[in-house]
Amino acid sequence: MQDIEKLEDYRTLASDLLKFGLEHTANIFSALALLIAGFIIAGWIARLVRRRLDGLKKFDKALVPVIAQIVRYAILVLTLVLVLAEFGIQTTSIIAVLGAAGLAIGLALQGTLQNVAAGFMLLFIRPFTTGDFIETAAGSGTVDEIGLFMTRMRTAQGVFVAVPNSKIWSDAITNYSRLPNRRIDLVFGIGYEDDIDAARKLILELAEKDDRVLDNPAPVVNVTELGDSSVNLQVRAWTKRQDYWQARWDLIREVKYALDKAGISIPYPHVQMVTS
Repeated sequence: MQDIEKLEDYRTLASDLLKFGLEHTANIFSALALLIAGFIIAGWIARLVRRRLDGLKKFDKALVPVIAQIVRYAILVLTLVLVLAEFGIQTTSIIAVLGAAGLAIGLALQGTLQNVAAGFMLLFIRPFTTGDFIETAAGSGTVDEIGLFMTRMRTAQGVFVAVPNSKIWSDAITNYSRLPNRRIDLVFGIGYEDDIDAARKLILELAEKDDRVLDNPAPVVNVTELGDSSVNLQVRAWTKRQDYWQARWDLIREVKYALDKAGISIPYPHVQMVTS
């Protein structure tokens, strides 16, 4: 008897679904068409907005992807409203449903919303922008794009890295591209028997002779430590940010050649084996 009742219930349900489908066939096809068109139009307009904003010279490039994404999501929400309206759902009901759904999604995706909030803070406070080389707790690299949810970077090794915005915002950010000048700090060790003043003068002349080293502040060379096996001389020289690495590498090489030519030794630690 119970099996017969269940079968009857299934038949009733199937009949109701078929009746609903027949009555709303046009609405279903119309809703599907709206949904597909909405996704296509949202992507097309977002790309158009990105291209137009990229063409504006005075517009901040960091804001371009965020604005494009906001436009896309706004069109998708409007599409969803139109789709629900096809089935006779009132606008007030739609807003109430979207509000409830938004609250539920917000509670379920707290981490994602933190990334969105952090993204807006990064764009508002502006500790870095696209093209800057930064270092964070999550990694380092050149910033390609600051998005709503994550920041995309390229490492010095040419590797793509996508970092959630909350991980960047929640820790210290070192921006190597913000200021125009950087200081080169190098330490060279010479032997205790070598002439400190001669070595200091030689290194200072090399730094002053390099066109990439700035005159103000002037380079300095001083004794900083009496090490276990060497007297350590520290070089401090300021250069333009874009010249930093090449000037640093060249200065290390030139100092080594010059010290060798002058007969000034660069000692290294020796290990003496004691046998019983």
